[in-house]
Amino acid sequence: MMNKMVVANLVHRPIRSLISIVAIALEVTLILLIVGLCYGIMNDSKNRTAGIGADVIVQPPGSSFLAGISGAPVSVKVADVIRRMPHVKVVSPVIWQIATGGGLEVIDGIDISTFEALGGPFRYVEGGPFKGPDDVLVDDYIARQRHVKVGDSMTILNHEFRISGVVENGRGARKFVPMSTLQDLLGATNKASVFYVKLDDPANAEQVVKAVKAQPGMETYSVLSTQDYLSMMTPSNLPGFRPFIGVVIGVSVIIGFLVIFQAIYTAVMERTREIGILKSMGASKLYIVNVVLRETLLLALAGIVLGVAVSLLARVGIQHRWPLVHIDRSNEWILRSTIIAIVGATAGAIYPAYKAAQKDPIDALAYE
Repeated sequence: MMNKMVVANLVHRPIRSLISIVAIALEVTLILLIVGLCYGIMNDSKNRTAGIGADVIVQPPGSSFLAGISGAPVSVKVADVIRRMPHVKVVSPVIWQIATGGGLEVIDGIDISTFEALGGPFRYVEGGPFKGPDDVLVDDYIARQRHVKVGDSMTILNHEFRISGVVENGRGARKFVPMSTLQDLLGATNKASVFYVKLDDPANAEQVVKAVKAQPGMETYSVLSTQDYLSMMTPSNLPGFRPFIGVVIGVSVIIGFLVIFQAIYTAVMERTREIGILKSMGASKLYIVNVVLRETLLLALAGIVLGVAVSLLARVGIQHRWPLVHIDRSNEWILRSTIIAIVGATAGAIYPAYKAAQKDPIDALAYE
């Protein structure tokens, strides 16, 4: 009986109910898309770093584990020092640089012979390796999104490059240029940002890490096995990640709270006589509160279902339109957003429910 009355009340005011559902759906969609985008960017970077094929990663003192942040602060001759150490097979110096043309991206300046020795040759979808200092390799995502092919020109750091090859994605950056060319463009001759190290056996990683840090002058270098390096790429280690997600959730909860509060409070005021009739028939305060909260819960559940569906459709649409944008789908965050939406909606309904329960039946029946 109560459930029928709850549904009837919501159907009787379809526009208000629809607005409430859409507001909660917006709350859920906002959380899922923004959180999914943040995690997607982080996990995509993590996977591409793992795809390089290095066993140990050596960075100068004060470097960030985020690719592109460190610049090119040390001499490439550090690679010669590392090569002389036991268990080291290949050392590939790489220069990182952030470019902002057409969006934030990291350019890798590589020595292609040593870079390919880390994890095997590039897999070319089209074209081949560098043929000159002004050549660039792009991955297949870039080629699809920018609609470019081998032989096309591409401006990077205000310099004109020719695309010599399109490679499969998943090997560090999405654009690769000759290391010497990027050094010249940055005024960082014979400098590097990071040294990727391939060992005779990955099990020797910790031994090599200790050997590098014991080398005179390299005590303060950041030296990590790739496994440890990747383990650092978590939300807690990303500057501002958790506060940003907290702000998103806070804004979302406020949206849900205000809309539900306004909708339920207005509904309670409009149904004063109805509440009076229920109370005159013996309905308790708890019964009235239960009716109001059930309406709220039904609105919240409808909004959650709509929000999850919209977020999944938006994810597919965004990734189809912009292949470089990775949005993770997380069952954990679907559950979290569900709880957040229900808590926010319930909080918004508590005062209107209390107000309804406190109404005097005599005054309510006399209400015009």
